[in-house]
Amino acid sequence: MRGLYDRIQEAKQFIEAKIESPPRVAVVLGTGLGGMARSIHAEAEIPYHDIPHFVKTTGLGHDGNLIVGTLGGKHVVAMQGRLHYYEGYTMKEITFPLRVMHALGAGELVMSSAVGGMNPHLDRGDIVVLTDFINLMGDNPLIGWNDDRLGPRFPDMSEPFDTDRRRIFEAAALEKGTVVRRAVLVAVAGPNLETAAEYRYLRRIGADVVGMSTVPEAIVAAHCGMKVLALSVVTDLCPADNLEPANIREIIETAEKAEPRLRELVVEYLKRL
Repeated sequence: MRGLYDRIQEAKQFIEAKIESPPRVAVVLGTGLGGMARSIHAEAEIPYHDIPHFVKTTGLGHDGNLIVGTLGGKHVVAMQGRLHYYEGYTMKEITFPLRVMHALGAGELVMSSAVGGMNPHLDRGDIVVLTDFINLMGDNPLIGWNDDRLGPRFPDMSEPFDTDRRRIFEAAALEKGTVVRRAVLVAVAGPNLETAAEYRYLRRIGADVVGMSTVPEAIVAAHCGMKVLALSVVTDLCPADNLEPANIREIIETAEKAEPRLRELVVEYLKRL
């Protein structure tokens, strides 16, 4: 079986044959936020299943296309729909597209996701910028033999989400009059949502929001040396002492309603980057 580096190069060459110039920013669009892809002036739109070694997405609200084009004056490569650990893929499979985007030339990463809000100061529909994370997924995409061509054996994680990028985004939000909040994310494997006792525990260990993605990509981005801005939309509230049954349709609708505000901020952020 070909090694990871060789598989990355094969996928990279396939995509390069369809685009005019290397992208500089990678964008990962999460649950309910794939509509942001419509703002990209695309030069190529490639289904995941056409790209060597990519796996298909099965998540709700995830279209499964790689789009290369211009957004906010920057040449971007965007995942219209991300891959999740709960879909049955390995950590290396779900982070493979990110490694390919980096190989294509992207040194910057913007990620979006839908999360549950545990901090009582958060409300449904809030946009949060992530400051740190806790990995409770039970796995890590860097486990196994390390190829030094891809990154160091022991990457530093003191700042998984770049402070300067966060400040640029917050300045853009302030100018636009949009309130954004800061949050620590805890990532779990899913696909079930958490019990009341689990929400209570996750809140007590320091998390503001909980999700089933973002952390694997953040770890690989650190391994690659990328600068990361991670954004989330609070799509449901998780008060441990007054927990109500989750409504997946409402979660997706909340993400979709927040998408125009988030899109405006991401475009402004890219203009300032």
